[in-house]
Amino acid sequence: MAETTNTPVAILGLGAMGKALAAAFLKAGLPTTVWNRTPGKDADLVAAGAAGAATVDEAIRAGGLIITVLLDHASVHATLDPVAHRLSGRQLINLTSTAPGEARELAAWAAEHGSAYLDGGIMAVPSMIGQPGASILYSGSHEVFDAHRETLELLAAAEYFGDDAGLASTYDFALLAAMYAMFGGFLHGAAMMRSVGVSAAEFGERAAAWVAAMTQSLPYQGRVIDAGNYADPVQSIAFHKSALDAINRASHDAGVTLDFVAPLQSLLDRQVTDGHGTLAFERTFEELH
Repeated sequence: MAETTNTPVAILGLGAMGKALAAAFLKAGLPTTVWNRTPGKDADLVAAGAAGAATVDEAIRAGGLIITVLLDHASVHATLDPVAHRLSGRQLINLTSTAPGEARELAAWAAEHGSAYLDGGIMAVPSMIGQPGASILYSGSHEVFDAHRETLELLAAAEYFGDDAGLASTYDFALLAAMYAMFGGFLHGAAMMRSVGVSAAEFGERAAAWVAAMTQSLPYQGRVIDAGNYADPVQSIAFHKSALDAINRASHDAGVTLDFVAPLQSLLDRQVTDGHGTLAFERTFEELH
């Protein structure tokens, strides 16, 4: 049975995201203890009703669910290793950005110390926490997820992907890879438009609508990749190579470097050289592994 949202929580790490999570719990009336390595970062949260812990040990002894929101995998160990003896019988949720293998290592480490472990990938920026559109992807202990789902949904829509502690972070980083590639393309385009006197803000309005329209093709592209049949292209690799060649010439004329587009150009060039130019653009997936 899921526990009520009166469950106490301890937030370890008060960067922008940790503060946002703690604030959401406080707004919902949960007893919330906060800790940060640098003193003083909890002042606003304490004023809002949080209990400020001077040490990690004090935060953990406050009881309830333990949530880590730290810099990286090493920071989680640096924070929790000294208090590992306190974790037996406790439930730990790690919302630090850790790679899949690191999440699996933390799950095994937690199990060795008698703690149930759930890993999460936050698909939101701090200002989105507690708002529609935010989501957090979880994997690891089903027991922890089921017991605290109501509490977790105070932060964002919560989705569980199974007991492999590394699966949520794989989804997280795969989605972020798509996001960063999109951002890189926008920056490249904005640099091109500046050369003809168009502001990045103005270009951003047009780019947002264009990119949103193009993303509608992603499920179709996924089906083509899963089928592995690239022989009936909507547009061929050779067609896209020609388009990238033209983009490169236009970029050169605009004085824009090719740092973002050059890797894709290289992938297309290689496939054409290898005799795959008549196949579908989606075949580029096969060059990545």
